[in-house]
Amino acid sequence: MKMIIEWVISLYIYCTDFIINLANLFNLSYYEVNFWIFIIIYPTLLFASMLVYFIQSNRLKNHLKKEKSKLISDE
Repeated sequence: MKMIIEWVISLYIYCTDFIINLANLFNLSYYEVNFWIFIIIYPTLLFASMLVYFIQSNRLKNHLKKEKSKLISDE
């Protein structure tokens, strides 16, 4: 258990350092970078991936229906 806690702490330190470096690189504050990542970019990507999933799922269902009707009509 101690090893897991140390790993989580190391991951937190790495992520925090990464955001601080991004803030310095783009001349923004830590809070602004957090806002862009967790309020703008991440939800947008999450919504877009869900949208792509539903569109592709719908296309696949339609394609399978067409193929099934072709098989039935060929018999």
